[in-house]
Formats: sequence, structure tokens, C-alpha cells
Amino acid sequence: MSALITCSHVDFGYENHDAVVDLTMEVEEGDYFCVVGVNGSGKSTLVKGLLGLLKPTKGTLVVSEELKKTGIGYLPQQTAAQRDFPATVYEVVISGALARRGNRPFYRRQEKEMAASAMEKLGIEDLKRRCYRELSGGQQQRVLIARALCAARKLLILDEPVTGLDPWAIQDFYNLTRRLNREGVTIFMVTHDVANAVGHATKILHLRQKTLFFGTPKEYAGTSEGREFLGGGLI
Repeated sequence: MSALITCSHVDFGYENHDAVVDLTMEVEEGDYFCVVGVNGSGKSTLVKGLLGLLKPTKGTLVVSEELKKTGIGYLPQQTAAQRDFPATVYEVVISGALARRGNRPFYRRQEKEMAASAMEKLGIEDLKRRCYRELSGGQQQRVLIARALCAARKLLILDEPVTGLDPWAIQDFYNLTRRLNREGVTIFMVTHDVANAVGHATKILHLRQKTLFFGTPKEYAGTSEGREFLGGGLI
């Protein structure tokens, strides 16, 4: 597998305070990569760094040429205001192509086809004309993933994607992302839902400003950090 993103002894931070310190890792094509850790451990800062919103204060961050061309699909944490957004499902999904549209007043046929394809892939074609805020939490999450796929097909970065979802919607989300991963989409997910995430991941990064662990789920289950977060459960 080829590396999409490589961090070598990277620090990320704000105003002389680094929230992520000395991070070395690779996000490879085909990964289902989960980042875990307590609040304030640097997870959101890392996401901003990978999205290019923060420059490293130290070390080297390398993004593959392929990823520079295809871009990154991003699903941020949802706020209450976003959940109440008064737009149709189609409008939300195709807005993922805004960067491609640029200053043009209308979407091109290719961008409309991308939106239709993303909705089909996520099984939400029948919701196309529904108002986004009228949907269930699980349906809204599918819409947002479709939107992210309109922005990029190679890598999705998901920030706490199951927060606020009911247990059925959470399992539906993991089934969906695992299917997308098998179909060639690399998943990079920040989550507090450690038990479920570890069961689906190919790589685990446990942050507490510095790296406490980076490796496979099986290896993580045997560490003190893994046993603490998983409550003694094994994979």
C-alpha cells in the first residue's frame, strides 16, 4: 500500500502551545484508521493539521501527489444548528462539490452526476427532495458522508461521527463505512467510541498530546492503554 499522508516527528499547535507533539505515522491507501484519546489530547488539532488548516510547527508532513489531486472529504462534528439546516438532501450533498464549482454560478453535469452517484452509494436516492432537518440522525449522517464523497473519493476524515446517534444508527454507520472502505475509500476517524472503532479499524493511534500507541487493534488490546479504554475486553 502507498502512503497518502506521512507525518515524521510533527508538532501541531497554536500560539506557542503544541497540542500534538512528535507525531510519526502513516495513513496508507486502504486504511481504516482510528484516532482515540481523552478530551484535550490533540485529536481535533491533528485533524486540522491533516486538512491543511494548521501548518506543522516542527517536523515534516507529506501529502501524496495523488491525494493533492483528489482532495480529502471531511465530515466535521455536527452542531445543533447544522442538524436543523433548512435545505434539501440533494442541496446538502452537491454542496460537497462547491470547491470544484469555484466561481461558476451553476454546477456542471459531471458534478451533478457525482452527487447522484454518492446518494446511490449511500442508499439515500429516495430522500433527495426531503428537507435535511426532518431526517433522523442516522439518515443525516448518510447525507453528510455522501457530501464528503462529492468532495473526494480517496480519503474521508470523520470527526466524532457517531456522537448523538442511537445504537442502531451507530451500527449502521460502522457497516456503511466498512463497506466504503472495502470499496477503496480510506477512512480516518477520530472517535470516543473506542470499543466499536477498534473492532473495525486496521490501525489505532492513541494520543495524549504525544503518541501513547500506534499499531494494529490486536496489539492495542494488549497494552495498558487499550485495556483501560476497552474495559478489559479483547478483540
